[in-house]
Amino acid sequence: QVQLVESGGGLVQAGGSLRLSCAASGRTFSSYAMGWFRQAPGKEREFVAAISWSGGSTYYADSVKGRFTISRDNAKNTVYLQMNSLKPEDTAVYYCAADRDTIVVVTGGGSWGQGTQVTVSS
Repeated sequence: QVQLVESGGGLVQAGGSLRLSCAASGRTFSSYAMGWFRQAPGKEREFVAAISWSGGSTYYADSVKGRFTISRDNAKNTVYLQMNSLKPEDTAVYYCAADRDTIVVVTGGGSWGQGTQVTVSS
């Protein structure tokens, strides 16, 4: 399976921006749909965004639509999550996900990384 390593998390003030990265190993990164999920304290894991293997289709949770942007650079085997206008409710551990099928990623299946903490202060 593809190996995923998230990075870029940290502390940021409300209204600020942060860019998360997920580095994937292997030679078949471009064949995988990628996504981001998050889990806040006391809450279930929540879908955030996903991108198809071609990069032509993106999907966002209503809670982040217009503020977050998912993108990928297949040459670098990396998927990004640009987070703007951050809110305290965005505080969570963010996980990268991957699967050959975009639907599997959106619904929470596939491979997962270890997560990176994002904390937004008010």
